[in-house]
Amino acid sequence: MNPAPEEGRTLVVDGGLATRLEDLGCDLGDELWSARLLRDAPDTIRRAHRDFFDAGADVAITASYQASIAGFTARGPTRREARALITRSVDLAAQARDAAGGGLVAASVGPYGAARADGSEYTGDYGLDPDPDIAVDTLADWHRERWHLLADSGADLLACETLPSYTEARALARLLAETPGVRAWFSFSCADAAHISDGTPLARCAELLADREQVVAVGANCTAPDRIDGLIARVRGAPAVVYPDSGETWDAASGTWAGTRDPEAFGAAARRWRQAGARLIGGCCRTTPDHIRRIRDHLD
Repeated sequence: MNPAPEEGRTLVVDGGLATRLEDLGCDLGDELWSARLLRDAPDTIRRAHRDFFDAGADVAITASYQASIAGFTARGPTRREARALITRSVDLAAQARDAAGGGLVAASVGPYGAARADGSEYTGDYGLDPDPDIAVDTLADWHRERWHLLADSGADLLACETLPSYTEARALARLLAETPGVRAWFSFSCADAAHISDGTPLARCAELLADREQVVAVGANCTAPDRIDGLIARVRGAPAVVYPDSGETWDAASGTWAGTRDPEAFGAAARRWRQAGARLIGGCCRTTPDHIRRIRDHLD
C-alpha cells in the first residue's frame, strides 16, 4: 500500500495513545512512558489502537515514541529483548489494524529528548556540540539502531514526530537516505504559528525536506490547535501533516490540565485544516477516540 495520501484525499491519524492508555487504567508515571507497556501490558496497547481505528482513524502511530534500547536495558531486559520490544510496537498496531479491517501503521520515531525524559523534546536544548555538523553526526548515531529496527519492521511508514530541532531533522533525513524504499513524515513541536521549538522557522524545515520522494508529509504535532492554520501555511513542497493537542494546557504548579476538551470544535477545525492543505490530520496529547470520531465525521 502506498502510504502517501492520494491527491485530494485526507487520511485521519489516530489520537493521543498515552491519553487512551491512561483512560484504560494504565499508570504511565515512568521514564519509558507508554513504551513500558510494550513489556507489561501489550494487550492494552493493542486495544487502544483498535479503539482509534474503530473511531475512524486511517493511521495508527506505534507505542515506540519513548522506546530506546538503553531505556529498556536499564530496567532489566537484555539488548536482544529490548530490540524485540521495539519491533513489538509495530506488531501490536498491525494486529489492531488487521482486526479493524484495514489502515496504515506509522512507526513512531520520537526525538532524542523523549528518551532523555527531561523535557528537552519540547526545546531541542540537548547540550550537544555547538558545531551543527558534529551534532547531526551525534544524533544520527544515537537514532540509527532504532531507526533500522523500525524501518525493517513491516510498518507502512515512519512517523518522525515531536521533533524540536532543525539539527535533529537533518539527522533523521540522513537516516532516511540510508534506507531506500522507506517513507516517512516529519512533524515538529512548535513554539508558535511559524517556528519550531528551537526557534527555526518551520518553512526552513519544510525546505530541507521538500521534494524528497521518501517524505510523504511535513508539519506539526504536540502543539496548540490555534497555531495549526499558520503552521500549515509554512509548509511548501510536501503535503502537510497536523495532529495538535486537545487545546488544554498543563498547569505544572497544580499538576493538572487547565481548559476544556471539545471534540466537536476539534473536528470542525480539522475541516478547516484540510481546506488549508493538510492531508494527514489527527490528534496528540489529551485527544481521545471521540476527537478522532468527530474529525472523521467532519471530513466525511
